[in-house]
Amino acid sequence: MNDMIRDPDDCTTMTEVRAGVDDVDRRIVALLKRRFGYMDAAARIKPDRSAVRDEWRKADVLSKVDAAADALGLDRKLAARLYEDLIETSIAHELAEFDRRRS
Repeated sequence: MNDMIRDPDDCTTMTEVRAGVDDVDRRIVALLKRRFGYMDAAARIKPDRSAVRDEWRKADVLSKVDAAADALGLDRKLAARLYEDLIETSIAHELAEFDRRRS
């Protein structure tokens, strides 16, 4: 972790809190770029458009996120809400990319 970024429990000023949040947000955006790269790969690999929406896989991801949130002490309902949106956004992106590649 950056020496300038304090652990949340060690923050004593809002400047430190904001620097920490900004650092986390930069990392999240980088991870989202990587995650959506995998959505692009899926759109390239899947044989047909109907394969894009996979409810079994969605349930599997949500189950894994729930277990990870529980293990880390993160509010499981919060994680589920965030991931529901992320998964649906990912599916929409993958469908658009699937169509773009085949047009």
